[in-house]
Amino acid sequence: MIFDDVEDAQSFYKAYARRKGFAIRTNHTRLSKDDKKLCAVDYVCTREGFRRVSRKEKERTVPEIAETKIGCKAIMGVKKDGEKWMVNKFVVGHNHILLTPRSASLLRGNRKVTKVQKNLIMTLNESGVPTRKIMSVLSKESGGDFNVGCIDKDVENYLGNKRRKVFEEGDAQRLYSYFLERQLTELGFVYSMQVDKDGCMGSCFWADAQSRAAYQYFGDVVTFDATYLTNVYKMPFVPFSGVNHHHQTIMFGCALLVNETAESYTWLLRTWQEAMLGKAPATIITDDDKAMAKAIAEVLPHTTHRLCLWHILQKFPEHLAHVYNKFLDFDKDFRHCIHETITTDEFEQEWGCILEKYELEENNWLQNLYSRRDKWVPAYLRSTFCAGMSTTQRSESMNKFFKDYVRSSTMVSDFVYQYEKAIDARYFKEKEKDVRTRFTQAILKTPLKIEEEATMVYTRKSFMIFQDELFNSLRYKATKLSKEGERKTYGVVISGKEKPLYHVTLENGEEQTTCTCQCGSLWGFFVGISCVFLARNRY
Repeated sequence: MIFDDVEDAQSFYKAYARRKGFAIRTNHTRLSKDDKKLCAVDYVCTREGFRRVSRKEKERTVPEIAETKIGCKAIMGVKKDGEKWMVNKFVVGHNHILLTPRSASLLRGNRKVTKVQKNLIMTLNESGVPTRKIMSVLSKESGGDFNVGCIDKDVENYLGNKRRKVFEEGDAQRLYSYFLERQLTELGFVYSMQVDKDGCMGSCFWADAQSRAAYQYFGDVVTFDATYLTNVYKMPFVPFSGVNHHHQTIMFGCALLVNETAESYTWLLRTWQEAMLGKAPATIITDDDKAMAKAIAEVLPHTTHRLCLWHILQKFPEHLAHVYNKFLDFDKDFRHCIHETITTDEFEQEWGCILEKYELEENNWLQNLYSRRDKWVPAYLRSTFCAGMSTTQRSESMNKFFKDYVRSSTMVSDFVYQYEKAIDARYFKEKEKDVRTRFTQAILKTPLKIEEEATMVYTRKSFMIFQDELFNSLRYKATKLSKEGERKTYGVVISGKEKPLYHVTLENGEEQTTCTCQCGSLWGFFVGISCVFLARNRY
């Protein structure tokens, strides 16, 4: 056969391969010695050749990719003859089973996103339609899945390439100009942008001056979440969140990441720490993400890493469905073990009983989770200050708040403008609380001097929590358990109940006080105050 150009030859063999049930790839190309122009091409079956030995022997941390190359000899070679291209070699036979034409359309070499499909994909993507639904639309338009000509992965790859192209065409430059302008007009504003070897923008981080100042006061506990997508490029929006003296969610900077790898998180945490003057948080709360955990261990080795309890508990019905369906009491026993055990010994005892009772000793998923119990079980974290947070709910509530300002079709350069508006709205809410605390008087519930003094040091929200605990302390009963020199121990329980029993210890003439509640969270802090206050005033 003779073809006008090499593209025609390739298209012909590709169509032939699809009808026969295989896919092709370009194997060898040869250039003319005289003018260095293409003079010959070999097209082979995608199962030609063998996998490299070095690749086989490489140690892998993930499952090995399935073998595709098995030495198939099928080939069509074309050679330039004057102005035409002539077939100079052709081998028909294959050493493997051929697929039907419908199935062969799913092979990588036979897939392609057409120009019409590209336009439709971009339109749907800008409207916030996810990839799986885009594929449903393409299937309906083409008359069936096998007629689409591409799969979900092809759509994702096309969108990814399109995002990078848009970045190159000016959106990244607009973003950079915005950051420069903010830095010139706002003292203390910082930003950082990654640029790859081709000069394309990667991840970016920024923090305004007020967020950086707030971190110095309220940065003991930080939630770090990357589960929300807010822009046309589907880049994860990663806010660093905390809680202020009014118990409001506040921001300590944020980022847009190109991916969610350990390398990206490491870069982000180092950049964030530099912006926060090197001050590491005492506690950081995240989802159960391996890449995130690796980055935190490297950048924040002295920070307590706590996993979001809510997200972990959501996984139990999924992984232990057979137990939930078979035993009606399991959920009750499990929740008591997690939420109502005070000490680690109590937890260990109840956990062991549950494993034995419901025959879960060999469950690998539970064993893996148990090995990291110090990161999510409340009994192990009671001595860890968490400012009333045990989940990434602060980050998630901030994400929901941003939905009023940004959409999935928002360009990155527009996103930062909308983010600025959203942050200004949060600062206004904080100012409202400041005014309320300073220009209103709290109503006292007791004649105790400690309550009156608390109104002078606490914000209104903190005072109301403290006041409720102080008032509710009247429900508790304290009993002296032991005395050794100046060390006194009391048992504190709710009147009429035996559990939970809190042990309050007073030492050095009552100058040092501890409680088994550990004051780990902000709420626990106020509970501890109630127990200590009652113990001191009971005897």
